[in-house]
Amino acid sequence: MADTQKPEKRGEPAVALLLTWFLPGAGHLYLGRTVFAAAAFLVVESFFVLGLVLTDGRTFEFLDPELRGPLATVLTPEAGNLGGLLWQLQKHGFGAEIPGPWPPFMMLGTWLCALSGLLNVCLMVHAHVEARTPRGHAGQGLSPAAYVGLTWLVPGLGHFFQGRRLRGAVVFLLLVGFFAWGTWLAEGSNLSRERHFYYWSGQFLAGLPAMVSEFLSGRPRVTGEMPLGDVGLLFACMAGLLNVLAMLDVCGVAEKRWLGLPTEPAAKKPEPAGGEAGA
Repeated sequence: MADTQKPEKRGEPAVALLLTWFLPGAGHLYLGRTVFAAAAFLVVESFFVLGLVLTDGRTFEFLDPELRGPLATVLTPEAGNLGGLLWQLQKHGFGAEIPGPWPPFMMLGTWLCALSGLLNVCLMVHAHVEARTPRGHAGQGLSPAAYVGLTWLVPGLGHFFQGRRLRGAVVFLLLVGFFAWGTWLAEGSNLSRERHFYYWSGQFLAGLPAMVSEFLSGRPRVTGEMPLGDVGLLFACMAGLLNVLAMLDVCGVAEKRWLGLPTEPAAKKPEPAGGEAGA
């Protein structure tokens, strides 16, 4: 008789994901990937700690006082690294009571803290897929986490590496176009976390286009009225939020390929013409 027993999973996917969310590498340690877990912890937390050093832990001082509260930092890229986020709030809170000049490398430090959260999201995807992968099964192609990271880096890049080039081109043109249009309407005012804390968090999900634009712009000052400034903020933020859907798309296809599952629904067999067979 054929063996119908399902292959044994390496662990519980939800447990691996939640452990990684709280502490980078913890989910992989749970799955027995000790070396990978140590490397993951060092990389993510190195980004985070260096970012805290460069910003003096003042990242959340950008947030307006009336918006500060227990859940105020949930909608930030740093929330992907939950343990680090909680430690920062415990250690530094929302900054000093008396504001002072920003550190000279505040922009770089802000990016590094945000990147630590995005990197840990990719690790969460990796741990989840690893837990679902049967023991002894060699995954096919790149890990889904790699495709998620590529899509965050440049919208559509993950689709391109999957061979879905037309969809990748559409995603790139649509999302980068949305971001560029929004930046133009907002006259560059969206390119500052200090000025627009939550809109910046959304557009950061658009990856390199947002980071390069912010770097090259030098964060221009607002010198007059912007009639369509709010519309521009919305479009630029929407580009990053829509990129989350693109990341989910490449992740779903990559996961099926990794596990050797069909990526297209099975075609239905045509019914015989003229009624039932043999009639």
